[in-house]
Amino acid sequence: MRGWDGGEFHAFSKYDGSSLIEKRKRQIVSAINSQPDDYILNVNKTEYIEHLVSEFTIPPIEIHRDQISVSTYEAQIPAKIHPNSYDVDSGKSYKRDVMKFHLPFAGDPQLLKVRPRPFSSGPRVSVEGDNICFGIINFNMKPEEIKQKSDQIINRLESLNQLLTNDLNDFNRAIETMASQAFDARKQQLLRKRDLMSALGVPIRKSSDTPETFCIPVKRTKIIPTKRKPEVTEKGFSPEPTLDDAIYQQILVIIHDVGKQFERLPSTYSGKEEEHLRDHILLILEPNFEGSATGETFNKTGKTDILLRHEGSNVFIAECKFWRGKKAYLDTISQLLGYLTWRDSKSAIVVFVKNKNFSSVLDVVKEATLEHENCLGFVSEQEEGWYHYRFHIDDDKNREVRMSVMLFHIPE
Repeated sequence: MRGWDGGEFHAFSKYDGSSLIEKRKRQIVSAINSQPDDYILNVNKTEYIEHLVSEFTIPPIEIHRDQISVSTYEAQIPAKIHPNSYDVDSGKSYKRDVMKFHLPFAGDPQLLKVRPRPFSSGPRVSVEGDNICFGIINFNMKPEEIKQKSDQIINRLESLNQLLTNDLNDFNRAIETMASQAFDARKQQLLRKRDLMSALGVPIRKSSDTPETFCIPVKRTKIIPTKRKPEVTEKGFSPEPTLDDAIYQQILVIIHDVGKQFERLPSTYSGKEEEHLRDHILLILEPNFEGSATGETFNKTGKTDILLRHEGSNVFIAECKFWRGKKAYLDTISQLLGYLTWRDSKSAIVVFVKNKNFSSVLDVVKEATLEHENCLGFVSEQEEGWYHYRFHIDDDKNREVRMSVMLFHIPE
């Protein structure tokens, strides 16, 4: 015959939850600081942070009250536990029926021992597989009395679990920001160390160690080319020009405004070829931005692309295409990515849609974009027909490309 209290503990009462969370925070920083220099300097930050979020997130316990079941067994119950109405001898035990409740849950069973804030001791329970178990001794109780008592215990468990869940969710939401700050601090430390070594005026043993990413100098409204752990094979770190995010957004807004003008005046633009529409966009872009000290600025190559180049490589590229179906659209993405080689390059795909059912084309684009083998993920929808994505260049997930997709309805 089973004992009464074997393996039981007070739920949500043993380990301090605040200490657990603080330890987890230290582990995040330690994980970042333990990575090799080359890894931090070359890894795709977004992908690495997503990996850390998935690794250090603490999923809360889920209690499935609607799936509860009950069994019964006999146990020797000490006299001191009996109600005063029972005539029992002190120090002895008596055979009684125990109603054992099996409350299914999902999650790490160790969390059932973690104290939330504010703390108060929980009911005595045990864990058997994926069930929280607790017993109610049947001292000639009525069914409704047993039901009432079991409901009280379950309510208490759910209440304490909700408090712990709140603490864990606060921590989980903060992981991305915390990891990003720690990552940036480590990377800046490495870059400052390389600056110091360069300033010594003596040869540096690792010739691949170089300063941080730089920006192309400009004038006027300036174009400033500024749930698995990602792998890094690249050694050293080479400075590469990037386009400042604010300027990238300005460029996109101008393209978008021109595209909306096309939509408002379909009779004027519906008969134009791709390159004619491209040239009109380029005509508006050029007066607003001035290129680098070398005189490089927006230019065009081929029939449909708009380029911003620096030292022979593309910092920004936009492709202008008519909608010709899913396959042609995915081919355009591949073609565009093939033009880009630098880390953090920016790009845009401008799609002119003649189809009467514009909404169905938007649906295809949103689905197809995520299917592309280089797509790292959806970022945001600025408005209907204007979407932002993260891609990587061919064969290197750490060289990320920002891509904006804009669609404009110009029916014939």
